[in-house]
Parts: sequence; C-alpha cells; structure tokens
Amino acid sequence: MSFISKGVARGALLLCLALGSLFASAAVWRRSESTLTVEPPFDPLAQALASGSVVANREAPIPSMCYTKTEGVSNPCWTCHTGGVGFNVMDDESLQAEYAFSDVGLLNQWSNLFVDRSAAMADISDGEVLKYIREDNYAPLRESLLRRPGGFKGWVPDLDLSRGFDEEGFARDGSGWRAVRYKPFLGTFWPTNGSTDDVFIRLPAAFRQDKDGKPSREVYRLNLAILEAAMTMDPRVLDVRAARRRVEPVSERAGGVDVDGDGVLSKVVDEVRGLPVYYAGGAAKVAVRRDFYPRGVEFLHTVRYVDPDAPALLSARMKEVRYSRKDEEYAGDQVMAFYAEEQEKKMRNRLPAFPGTPELGLINEFGWRLQGFIEDSKGRLRVQTMEEHAFCMGCHTNLGVTVDQTFGFPRKVPGREGWRHQDLRGLPDVPQAGHAKPEVLTYFERVKGGDEFRANDELLARFFPNGTLDEAAVRRAAPGGDKDLAWLLTPSRERALALGRAYMALVREQGFAKGRDTLLSPPKNVLPHVENGSTGLEDAGLIFEDGRLHLTWQ
Repeated sequence: MSFISKGVARGALLLCLALGSLFASAAVWRRSESTLTVEPPFDPLAQALASGSVVANREAPIPSMCYTKTEGVSNPCWTCHTGGVGFNVMDDESLQAEYAFSDVGLLNQWSNLFVDRSAAMADISDGEVLKYIREDNYAPLRESLLRRPGGFKGWVPDLDLSRGFDEEGFARDGSGWRAVRYKPFLGTFWPTNGSTDDVFIRLPAAFRQDKDGKPSREVYRLNLAILEAAMTMDPRVLDVRAARRRVEPVSERAGGVDVDGDGVLSKVVDEVRGLPVYYAGGAAKVAVRRDFYPRGVEFLHTVRYVDPDAPALLSARMKEVRYSRKDEEYAGDQVMAFYAEEQEKKMRNRLPAFPGTPELGLINEFGWRLQGFIEDSKGRLRVQTMEEHAFCMGCHTNLGVTVDQTFGFPRKVPGREGWRHQDLRGLPDVPQAGHAKPEVLTYFERVKGGDEFRANDELLARFFPNGTLDEAAVRRAAPGGDKDLAWLLTPSRERALALGRAYMALVREQGFAKGRDTLLSPPKNVLPHVENGSTGLEDAGLIFEDGRLHLTWQ
C-alpha cells in the first residue's frame, strides 16, 4: 500500500473513532436528559400559598417584648402602652400594671426566644456575613413579581433604590417616593439591637399636581410640609392655631395656601403656624386633619442588617420590606369608636382577626392595608405567610402610642434635614414631647437596660458600669453634647457581625412563625408563660402615662 493510501486509511479510522465517541456521548446525554431537572423561576408567593390561611398562633399580633419579665424593676411597656394621645384613645397604660392576656396568649409562643443557635452561628464566618449582607435582594424581588406566571395582584415595589435620591430626598426614578429621616423608635429598632431601617413616603397623584392637573414639585413639597405639621404636632397643644412647625422652605404662591397664617402668599416660608383648612393644588378639596393622613398615602419601610462599614449602617440586603397604604379615611368619631371596640374585644377575651390575603395584604379596622416581604432560606425576599402578616398587625392597630397607626413619620427630623435617606449621624437625643430628659436616657432609666429584655450586654457594659446608669455619658448625645445618636446606638463591629450571624441562622431555619428577634443567646428576662395579674410595677411606682412618639426638637 502506498504512503498516501496508508495515510487515508489511518485518517478514516480516526474519523470513525471520533464519530463513534460523539455518538456514544450523545446517547449518554439522551439517557441522562430525562433525569435532569431544571429549577423553575423563583415564585415569591409560593411559600405563602403553600401555607394557606393557617394561623397557628392566634395571638401573633402580640409581640415577643410583651412577655418581658419586669420583676417590678424594669418597665419597657411604657414606650407603646400609654395614656390617650389625641384621637388615639386606646388609653392602654393599664397593661403596664398587669398582665392581661387572652387564654391563648398566656403561653409565649415565640419559642425562638429560647433556642440556642451558638453552634449554627459558629459555622458562619465574618467574611460570609459581610458578603451576604452586601448582596441586593430588593431589585430581584420586583423582577420575580413582575415575571410571575399569572401576575401578582398585590403591591409590587416601584421604588428604584439603585437610582438613589436627589438633594431634596426625592427618588430619581420619578416614582414620587421621598425619603424620610427620623429618630428611630425605642429599643428593638436601634442598630445596637440588630437591625437598621429606613422609611419612604408617597402622597397620591393629586397632591403632586397643581390646580390644573400638571405635575408640580413645588406643590408636592408644600403638601408634604402641611402633612408634616399635621402629624408632628405636640399633643399638649390643644389649640391648633398655637402650633408651630419648622419645615423646609416652601412656596405658598405655588399652591395658593397661606401656611404661616400671616394673610400673605409668600414666595418662601419655612414655618407652618396652625394648620390650613385644605391641602394645595390638585388636593385643594382635601381637608387637612390633625393626626390623620389623607386617604391614599403610602409608606415603604425596609428592615436591614447592620453593615459596620456602611456610613449610615444600612446593609444592601433587606430582612424585610414592609408596605402600607391608607385605603379608607374615617371621621374622628368613627376612629374613637374603633378604639372602643378594640378595648371591648380585649375585655371579652376575643382573638384578633384581619381580613385579607398574603397576596393583597391584611386590612385593619382603621383603613390601613399592610403587606410584608421577608427572606426565604436562600435570602430571597418572598411574600409573608398569613401568620407572618398577622405578626405585623398588632403594633399597627391597637397601641396607645401610635399616631394614625404609624410610628416613623411623626418622629421626622424637622425641615429640610428630615427629607433625606435615613442617617443617625448628627442627630441629637432629643426628649419626647412633655419630657425633661433626653429620650434614650429616659428609656435607660425606666428599662434598666438597652433593650426590652435587658439582654444587650454591650450597652450594659458601656452605660451601666457596676449596674448603675452613667447619666453623664448618655447625655453626651443630648442637644449641646459632643456626641450624637449614631455614637450612642451603633454596635461595635464585633457585635454587628455577631448579630448578622444570629439572624442568618434564623433565616436558614425559616421559623419566623416562632419569632424573628435578633438575639445572640436566649434572653433570661422572658416569661415562657404568663399568669395574668400584677406586673409589680405599680407597687414600685414605675407606671408612666407619658409615652409619646412626638419629640421636642428645639
């Protein structure tokens, strides 16, 4: 055989071997193809649908803090349960004096409080925590809701956080959302206790338009200033005409409303005196009501991890996304009747119930619709189950301290500095309305610790040396001091990472129906079950009826 013939034969043989190998691989692929599984697109509603309408804990609206062991010496209850404030006539300060749970509520069903997760936490490194909390799970939530087969009937996040906010706090995406800077509520809501958060507000379209129906930022700013004055008014001021609120510079001329009461429509004013009768522009027929939001107002509240390296401590990852909208607006006498009904329900030992679904949110008696999203085991935001939604309803339905069922906006920083993304730096520890001492100092004095369970060892070591409150140290963050709230309430880097590990372990368990508290170890000052009766606080002279959301900024 010639050299050429041998080469051709050898080439033909190699080609046959290659083709045989290819066909064999294809056959193997065809055989294994039937066993391959392609993960379907993430459905953020699936877990809620799977759980149905089951609510195992019928007293889920009672938060874990209500099971605090007061022992007649510590009173964290005053922050929420207080004497009647304005149109909020819940007047529930009696709950400081005695435990008054329903038969179902006598058992503390927040069993996560008693679980030691130290082993699970030990398996999570600092680097893993930082990588995890710096990943964005908010933008993917919107994407997964929009591409969900059959759509999603509830609220779909429409604030593009990636585009940020301008110098006046307005979302750059044109959605109408505006950032609110505020003093965080006491205890659980402090960064030192495990979470950071932020709040955004949006008024209905008519409030963002001039009288001709054209979009107008000047009119929107004016209406927000009016709302700010209406919702932050000191409850001790009985005559509305005597009220004063510093606001960002706004144009009375733009909306045709005299907000400073001088009888002249000025180009620029920075104080609201009293309250005008109506809002401005396209909302000129909407009455201004003290302590009440107008129908259609929306709030977006995100709960996040503590990022020790972020300037404002806000992590990119969110633990929860909370949305609320005021669907109905009731007259003052109707609202008072609703509170009376709430009190009667408690007296008759009736369990709470709220209409709605996880997809649409739950609705309370006062016309508010609440919708919540929380992390799944992989850290993706999902729709809360029916029971997880019920958890949110208690604090936004029947507490004596709320103003129209809300917490954050009545605590807004006055004026222009209050219209930007949340940041505790530079904020002083101002007193509650009617109080002489700074708010955090008052909390430390009454609670004897830095959280409801007195379990924050770092704050105890910093401000309670030898078990005694160091008032001078805490006052450094008060007006005129050399420190601020960020200094007062920021955890150490070590604690921030530990708190991140603790919550990550909880997320992986997906047992939020048993509690979602961020704790490094089981707290000692918690009751596993309750015997109704005296808390011991009244005998000790530790009942306080002066808890307020309102603050004295000047």
